[in-house]
Amino acid sequence: MSSSPDTRLPASEVVEAEGHLIDSHIMERIFDTVVEYDGRFEVEKFHIGRTNSDPSHLRLRIEAGGAEDMDRILAQLIGLGCTPVHGGDAALETVLKDCCAPDDFYSTTNHRTLVRVDGQWMEAGHQRMDALVVVRDGEARCRRLRDIRAGDRVVTGMRGIRVIPESKERDRLHFAFMSNGISSERQVETAVRETAAIARQTRESGLGIVVVAGPVVVHTGGGRALSKLIRAGYVQGLLGGNALAVHDIETALFGTSLGVRQSDGRQAEHGHRNHMRAINAIYRAGSIRQAVESGVLAAGVMYDCVKADVPFALAGSLRDDGPLPDTITDMNLAQDAYAERLRGAGLVLCLGSMLHSIATGNMLPAWVRIVCVDINPAVATKVSDRGTGQAVGVVTDVGLFLDLLAKELVQS
Repeated sequence: MSSSPDTRLPASEVVEAEGHLIDSHIMERIFDTVVEYDGRFEVEKFHIGRTNSDPSHLRLRIEAGGAEDMDRILAQLIGLGCTPVHGGDAALETVLKDCCAPDDFYSTTNHRTLVRVDGQWMEAGHQRMDALVVVRDGEARCRRLRDIRAGDRVVTGMRGIRVIPESKERDRLHFAFMSNGISSERQVETAVRETAAIARQTRESGLGIVVVAGPVVVHTGGGRALSKLIRAGYVQGLLGGNALAVHDIETALFGTSLGVRQSDGRQAEHGHRNHMRAINAIYRAGSIRQAVESGVLAAGVMYDCVKADVPFALAGSLRDDGPLPDTITDMNLAQDAYAERLRGAGLVLCLGSMLHSIATGNMLPAWVRIVCVDINPAVATKVSDRGTGQAVGVVTDVGLFLDLLAKELVQS
């Protein structure tokens, strides 16, 4: 018995892409994507950049079995920087109810995104992944689903959208540890030197350096090095959870972290209650800043943040003791605080905190550098797998990395 013939009308589309298509392996990913989604392609035009700074240009004709198949292919290709030649303006639909988008809304990546409105391309501001694009008052802006309001006009469908993926560096030696797991002392020192160079470059360009830190920074003795970086002006924002601040304050007040003496690594007598004593001391003072101003807190990472006027955001979780009065226990407000601290960042150092690192990566555009340091190689992998492709993994002890970085950046 023969199968029924496919009555779908074939669909055809011409797309273009521009950039360092070969170096970044984007061109082969474009070809593979078309084939993977049962399409066919024909290269109509390809111009390769003649110098290391010249972009390449690709014009591709795509055929698919039908309109739905073509839409699926285009949905993938747009994320790779392809733009339909005859796409026209972006489709805009009006939101009818707060927090409720039209079914066909466009969901952003973390790559630079432009939308075409009234024949003009405009870049979406506040770029981040998993957002909608709202067009209002002649501007396009990425906005989270929970932040859209009735009356907003949001981009829908796949037409009139241009995504510009970040290109791989043409300098083969720059940031060379990106593709290598770090294990030996020599490689760690190389990673530190590269990170220090990017930190200097970031500061010279007027962009900020934000640190995302877990309590392991304190446990591994990295707190002193982090404080040194804060005092030297290499930190413009600190993101973490309740535990980071609690254990840092415990160390400053009692010389222990989770009841373990920092001086010799031995359990202090009745040390198990020291973290609660630290929380109690801050409550008695009123806040971390008030504890510093009153002289109750006179050392540590949080102390140096207050003294250097470095803004911090502490996101709470279900497991937190206390928590500290500064800890934000409303997750929506905590996300807002993180996003605010990340504005203007050029480099983010993620130090020993998988959940906070993943959350931070989801808020960042692809052109912000991320260096993720953890003793567990799976952490950097998970950060990258969640869509933050620009994250670089350094597998080493966080305390060691911070100590070497402080010595590299601060000559004192």
